[in-house]
Amino acid sequence: MSDEQSDTGTGWPQPGGPTRPGGPAGEPDPRPDAPDPDELSPLAPQEPVGPQERPDEEPAGESGVEPVDDGATVDLNAVSRPGEPVAGSDGLAEPVGVSAVPVAAGRFRWSTAGVMIVALLVLLGFTLVVQLKTTSTDPTLGATRQEDLVRILSDLDARESRLQQDIRALEDSQRQLRSGEQGRQAALDEATRRANELGILAGTLPAVGPGLTVQFEAGVKPITATRVLDAVQELRGAGAEAMQIAGGDRATVRIIASTYFLDGDNGSLVVEGRRLTGPFTITVIGDPATMRTALNIPGGVVASVRGVGGNVTFGEREVAEVSALHAPIKLEHARPVS
Repeated sequence: MSDEQSDTGTGWPQPGGPTRPGGPAGEPDPRPDAPDPDELSPLAPQEPVGPQERPDEEPAGESGVEPVDDGATVDLNAVSRPGEPVAGSDGLAEPVGVSAVPVAAGRFRWSTAGVMIVALLVLLGFTLVVQLKTTSTDPTLGATRQEDLVRILSDLDARESRLQQDIRALEDSQRQLRSGEQGRQAALDEATRRANELGILAGTLPAVGPGLTVQFEAGVKPITATRVLDAVQELRGAGAEAMQIAGGDRATVRIIASTYFLDGDNGSLVVEGRRLTGPFTITVIGDPATMRTALNIPGGVVASVRGVGGNVTFGEREVAEVSALHAPIKLEHARPVS
């Protein structure tokens, strides 16, 4: 037995540190890069060694995965590289183009696209509300029957046709006035026609033609001047060309643009300073169907008179005569423009 075996008393050689090459056993290695003898001991604690990065893995921040907020819980199974399948909630593999990391609980992140979508939806709703309010119908027309609407439309078409005829007649007169040889005679005829028309409108000439008679009978309340004036305005709007009003005592007054109406005593009317008693009858020249429809519009003259217990009757005339005359009006201030 050697001396080393006798020192341990076991017969086994005593372990020593790493020996210097060529040096005696048991002496430490004097090289500066030599490992510590304690580190080489199998009983010394070793530091955990991290998993080696695979060469095909990309470093963090380049795979498209956003950093996770502090306190967020990350499902490692939901994080994958682009193109790798991820198991969904139903257990099936779903391809994921870009990894998604949930945001911490209690937080919600608005994106620019989300804000723009919400703004567009709000704008669309506001536009629809404004459109509905704008296109709301008139309650008066909404309560009108279909037959009345058809008649009103027909009356408007008839009025348009008359206006078109007047335009064509004026254009013909203009051409005749410019024709040379016939210009003088055409000018005389045109002047005569215009004088007759102005005489009818001014009430200085009588007039005949197709028309209508409208009679107002009082009920519990008398026929007021306001009701008669409304009827005159409706008739003018429907194309009336000449009018006169007569009372129960046969007194007749020509109605022109300057005619006024006042309430008199005991249900009478004062028209142009003359007192008329009821019932009152208006004789008008124009298209009978158009004028009758204008007075029968819901909420119009006929409805208002019947609402207070009165009555309105119509009589169509193929030849209505307006014979009452109005004294010529002497102008004091107005002068034609030269």
